[in-house]
Amino acid sequence: MKHLVIIGAGGMGRCLYSLAVEALGYQKEFDVKGFIDDNLQALDGYKNYPPILSKIADYQPAADDVFTCSLGDVQTKVNICEDLKKKGAKFQTLVHKSAMIGLNTILGEGTIVDDGAHLDPDVKVGENCLLQAQSIIGHDSEIGDYVRIDTHSELVGGTIVKREACIYTNAMINHNVVIGEKAVVGACSFVMKSVKPGVTVFGVPAKQIF
Repeated sequence: MKHLVIIGAGGMGRCLYSLAVEALGYQKEFDVKGFIDDNLQALDGYKNYPPILSKIADYQPAADDVFTCSLGDVQTKVNICEDLKKKGAKFQTLVHKSAMIGLNTILGEGTIVDDGAHLDPDVKVGENCLLQAQSIIGHDSEIGDYVRIDTHSELVGGTIVKREACIYTNAMINHNVVIGEKAVVGACSFVMKSVKPGVTVFGVPAKQIF
């Protein structure tokens, strides 16, 4: 049995705990050991959660530990996860039992697939991605490492999303569009053409704003 350590004990961390206990493999492949967070009082006033084990930088991974990261800021998440990997940390892929995972779809280590998410066949998802509730990933799409895709977003077939890009709530990405590395798609946007690396787009149709 592996013991899951959740990075971050804030609101998203508490949501991730709720997902973990409803995920495939819970109490068969892994249980939940607790949180690590630089705010050791982050759970004060909240009931029924496992403990905060230590600050993030102070934690030394045990041989039977696996990790998942709740941090919403992608660059912070990258830095912390990569530092933990240097200490030997392994990351647990979490798939909510209500999610739909299509034939031949591949999920990278540490990726989180929330409740009601739908991944079509032949999708490739990288490491430590976050696919939030009710998100839809169309067939033959490719998602790079550390990508965040928020609730109710839809990627139509053949979409490519490069490493560390963020797609916020209710966005739609059209067929065969490429979202560049570290690009940001604003909430409720409809992206009809490819987005350059590092830029932010917003609107219907989406246009560059930063």
